[in-house]
Amino acid sequence: MISEELAFRDSPVHRIDPRVRLVFALLLCFATALSGSFAAPLLALGSAMGLIVLSCLPLSAVARRLVPVNIFMLFLWLVLPFTHVGEPAFTVMSLAASKPGIEIAALVTLKANAIVLFMVALVSTMSVAALGHAAHRLYFPQKLVHLLLLTYRYVFVLESEYRQLVRAAKMRSFVPASNLHTYKTYSYLAGMLLVRAHARARRVHQAMVCRGFSGVYHCLDSFAFRKADLAWIALLSLFLLAMAGVSFNYGGLGDFFRGQALPFAG
Repeated sequence: MISEELAFRDSPVHRIDPRVRLVFALLLCFATALSGSFAAPLLALGSAMGLIVLSCLPLSAVARRLVPVNIFMLFLWLVLPFTHVGEPAFTVMSLAASKPGIEIAALVTLKANAIVLFMVALVSTMSVAALGHAAHRLYFPQKLVHLLLLTYRYVFVLESEYRQLVRAAKMRSFVPASNLHTYKTYSYLAGMLLVRAHARARRVHQAMVCRGFSGVYHCLDSFAFRKADLAWIALLSLFLLAMAGVSFNYGGLGDFFRGQALPFAG
């Protein structure tokens, strides 16, 4: 289920206005993804690690979020250097690893880790409800905000329905195994879960309409900029400008805005 173990803490980053965190998380990730040299991702990785330290987050929780990304990066390292055309760097069992392939794999690894750390430091440090309200105040599409908040609210209800169905199956002596009966049982369970979810959604919508819901969520949380938020805006803007300057000087954003291909694309 949705875990918010990093949201309810007290640190300088947790006290930043959620709107500021959301905006700069998107901008920093965008700038990191478009950078075409090693300088900008290294700067981004250092900045993200600094934000992690200021967030006072447990390193074990941060490491758990990096593991899935780096497992995928491991497969990338096993494939890309040996499939990309270029000058060979070394050979393993008659397979030549190209230097451009190694450089691209390293670049993607740096970018992926930096982006994940930015999202952990700036987005995972707020609750899903605060994220939805911040998106609403930033004039994100209302349907997207509604979908986020309703999904967060009722995913726990769906989990409860699923557990009820599983308990009912176990009370009827169902024991999972690798056979046709198990596959049919789980398919019936998934179908019943969809039916119950649809019925629950209709009842919830009717209840909301009876209470005057007109398609607009009224946020009770009041967001207000403080002097500390302005200081954070200046600091994060400095990070962003530094990354943009490095990218324009060494490729990436500069090539992107000039309509040229990124140096690591194709």
